[in-house]
Amino acid sequence: MNFQGQHRRTIEEADAIEADAEAREAGVPEVARHRGRRRYAWIGTGASIVLFVVSVFVLWHLSQDITWAQLSAAMSATTGRQFAVAFGFVVVSYLFLTGYDALALRQLRIKVPYSVTALASFTSYAVSFTLGFALFTAGTIRYWIYSRHGLTAAKIAALTVIAGFTFWLGMGVVLGLSLIIEAGQLAGLAFTSIRINQGVGLAALASVLGYLAWVSAKRRSVTVKHWRLELPGASVSIGQMIVGIGDVCAAAAVLYVLMPPEMSLGFTTFLAIYVLAAMLGIASNVPGGAGVFESTVLIALSYVPREHVLGSLLLFRVCYYLVPFAVALLMLGAHEIAKRLDGRTG
Repeated sequence: MNFQGQHRRTIEEADAIEADAEAREAGVPEVARHRGRRRYAWIGTGASIVLFVVSVFVLWHLSQDITWAQLSAAMSATTGRQFAVAFGFVVVSYLFLTGYDALALRQLRIKVPYSVTALASFTSYAVSFTLGFALFTAGTIRYWIYSRHGLTAAKIAALTVIAGFTFWLGMGVVLGLSLIIEAGQLAGLAFTSIRINQGVGLAALASVLGYLAWVSAKRRSVTVKHWRLELPGASVSIGQMIVGIGDVCAAAAVLYVLMPPEMSLGFTTFLAIYVLAAMLGIASNVPGGAGVFESTVLIALSYVPREHVLGSLLLFRVCYYLVPFAVALLMLGAHEIAKRLDGRTG
């Protein structure tokens, strides 16, 4: 589950492509278009900084009364069974992430062995989740692996854009259904009303269904200069939606099983909290949504002892980010050694 904003940026890039095409048709000068993009970029950057600063302040305020002894005790209370189940869901989530690239390659009509797709997808996500700067880290790893199999930089960029749609289709469905199904319980946790929750949920589902209807009516594409990207049709888009749902649910399950027994929420309710925290983390543009994600979960679960929730959040970071990051580095090293050995024997 990508928190650092890669998917949001890829969708924004697709929107910018479409906006540029429309602007050229309307006769808007190139200089004016660049100025407009810079202005909106500064607005987005400023909003991200404000969100991050506020979240860090909230996190500091919520955790200032927690001692290291309390936090350590809360973390040590986690059982071996919880860790085993959590790591099982980590594996499931990253398997779904490989489906992001697999579906994108299918849409681009490019045949690459699944072993290569899995390696490029897992390592790029695992590294960018931890280090951030996804356009550089994930893009570099993807290019390093896929370019050896004939993919150009333009094809890899297209793959990244399509993967972004997979993520947001899944997020939209999960958010919409959880807000509708658990509207009452979430109203008390999020200090909203049932009607607001149901309205937002319906809007999210309507957006997803509207997109599916839009790409089903005829072939859709975005074009900028000499680069054209054909968007997935109905069948691939439905596959993207299923893969995205699986990824989001599995990632949320990692944190859910690490939560203390004092948290009595059902998984559907918790899922809505997780998705909201993840979306705010993405909006912050901070690697892994650090600080923003934790603050949101702590506020929503304010009835649970804070040291227990914070301990679970730290363990989630270890299980979902640090361990896959270490495994990814080992896999990249082994892959490079294997390639060099093949080159010498060849």
